[in-house]
Amino acid sequence: MTRFVVVCVGIVALVLSAIVPGVFAAADDIKQCPSCKYCGMNREQFAFSRTYIEYDDGKAEGFCSIHCAAVDLAVHIDRFPKAIMVGDYSTKQLIDAEKAFWVIGGDKPGVMTKRAKWAFATKEGADAFIKQASGTPGTFDAAMKATYEDMYQDTKMIRDRRAAKRKAMEEQKRKEHSPK
Repeated sequence: MTRFVVVCVGIVALVLSAIVPGVFAAADDIKQCPSCKYCGMNREQFAFSRTYIEYDDGKAEGFCSIHCAAVDLAVHIDRFPKAIMVGDYSTKQLIDAEKAFWVIGGDKPGVMTKRAKWAFATKEGADAFIKQASGTPGTFDAAMKATYEDMYQDTKMIRDRRAAKRKAMEEQKRKEHSPK
């Protein structure tokens, strides 16, 4: 009898993994991809904005935000995403990006972008966020379109911030090594 139960549970797990791609592989997405491959940001620290893409070639990639995920999708134009998961802003749990309720813009700064794009598992979660921090409700397609529209300005902003940080670090090193 116990062997039968184990076999049944195994079959159910296989069927679910085929029906709901990404659920089982994405369970440990932060352990599999602890930092974003493009910017190096800690994905656990940014669990509320992280993304996880499973491609049809069996490979999966993790990113800090929809911005870095969009970079990967553009760079790997011939790889087809089987599943795109995103962190729910409120719970930090991975959810299906295409089924998520998105909030675009608002008063809260985004991750790797000026114009934020936040995902929520429920419409109520998105509506509550909009009441608190404004923004516009949207779909995954609208969030991706906004991401690509913002890409140049966001990349320029990131480069400028990194240049300023490097300059400050160099200045600090000069002060530490200069005679007193």
